[in-house]
Amino acid sequence: MKTLIVLVPLLAIALARPQHGNPDADATILRYDNENIGIDGYNFAFETSNGISREENAKLNNIGTDNEAIEIHGTYSYTDANGKKVTVTFVADENGFRPQTSLSRK
Repeated sequence: MKTLIVLVPLLAIALARPQHGNPDADATILRYDNENIGIDGYNFAFETSNGISREENAKLNNIGTDNEAIEIHGTYSYTDANGKKVTVTFVADENGFRPQTSLSRK
């Protein structure tokens, strides 16, 4: 039982330590823009050193009516496990989330 009491915390420490060889572990933010334009909408964008990026803007349509709804347009990109860049462009509104994906040949 004493061995178990010693081994469990050591195992937890070993599993919690940073994993070397993971390029995402050291990623840094290269760009971050955020503009909250109040209840009417927002704009934001970011880019990281490991090739992940996202941009999004939103506006509120039909303000003050029963059909008031937010409309969001955006895009995000990342590199998949095979080294190919994936870009997703999307619209999200009262009709749901509608993505379109493109893969580039790298």
